[in-house]
Formats: sequence, structure tokens, C-alpha cells
Amino acid sequence: MGLGSVRTEQIKRTARALVRLFPNRFSNNFEENKKAVSVLTQGATTKVRNEIAGYITRIFAGMQAAPPSDETIEESEEAEAT
Repeated sequence: MGLGSVRTEQIKRTARALVRLFPNRFSNNFEENKKAVSVLTQGATTKVRNEIAGYITRIFAGMQAAPPSDETIEESEEAEAT
């Protein structure tokens, strides 16, 4: 993905669902997120897995050690929409 690329709603929806279901499995480390997404999403292609992991990493970017709440995820979505 290049600079300014738009992720599909399916990627975002899947990423948000994984973060809600397994908040302690993710962090702001892309490589760790990639491994977790690979285990949690059976059958996803490498590209889809990487896009989901990248979006999760972006959700966690700039946050401290606490996992994001539903409110935090919604705020990040609103910020991207503008």
C-alpha cells in the first residue's frame, strides 16, 4: 500500500472486530500483530492479513500500553473519515 491508500471497509470491519474480541493479543508492533492475525483469521491471504495487521497497528499507534476501548476505535474511525 502506498501513501494515502484507502483500506476497504471489510478490512477495517475485520480489524475492529478482532481488536474488540482479543484486545490483549495486539499492540503497536506490526510483526506481532501480523502473527496474531494469521492465527485468528484462518484462510486469509497474505495481503489481506497484512492489511488487517497494518490497520490494527495504526489503531494502536500513539497509544500507551492500555488496549483501545470501543470509544477509542470509534474516534480513530472518525478521524480517518475527515
